[in-house]
Amino acid sequence: IKEMGFEEATPIQSQAIPYILEGKDVIGQAQTGTGKTAAFGIPVLEMINPDLKKLQALILCPTRELAIQVAEELRKLAKFKNNVKTLPIYGGQPIERQIKALKSGIQIVIGTPGRVMDHMRRRTLKMEHLNMVVLDEADEMLDMGFREDIELILEQTPNERQTILFSATMPKPILSLAEEYQIHPKLIKVVHKQLTVPSIEQSYLEVKEKNKFEILCRLIDMYNPKLSLVFCNTKR
Repeated sequence: IKEMGFEEATPIQSQAIPYILEGKDVIGQAQTGTGKTAAFGIPVLEMINPDLKKLQALILCPTRELAIQVAEELRKLAKFKNNVKTLPIYGGQPIERQIKALKSGIQIVIGTPGRVMDHMRRRTLKMEHLNMVVLDEADEMLDMGFREDIELILEQTPNERQTILFSATMPKPILSLAEEYQIHPKLIKVVHKQLTVPSIEQSYLEVKEKNKFEILCRLIDMYNPKLSLVFCNTKR
């Protein structure tokens, strides 16, 4: 932790870590950039039994990019824990390589729901010694249609597991998921006081649906930005 440059805990870390270390279920409402990965990553690493070469913690993420990011953060945090092994599993990567790695005594798996389900069907992911499940960016997973997969995964895990849920928002589906799969969870809410950066000038245009693309092209021509970032609703 010291080598990574942490000097003091963020609000989500200072509130969540003690509860997780006590073995309590936790619901953490926190946005990206609040230090939530370390908020669950540090206690997960502390609670792993390094002598038991079996899967003990499962972290579910909505995308492979986030799974890779979380796995890298855990790898850094576990730099001096030589007996703790982590593995990211996600689609788009040869499953045979993942199966081989899982046989080497992996204790923490970070994965997307679809690929985790795939390994469960193949019986290459053993849940007998699992005692902790983390749902990272749970609202994103539900928005992407993973609720059924998440429920199937949770139902295959031991009943006495600890369940940690992190979400930027708390819509009804998240609360119902927590009610069904958590036991007396501790609710922690950390919201950014400021969601925008003062130095950024913001503006918006109200346009008809059919004119959006044409107007976007005009704006790019007008402003001729050196760098730009365009967010789209779907990949299509």
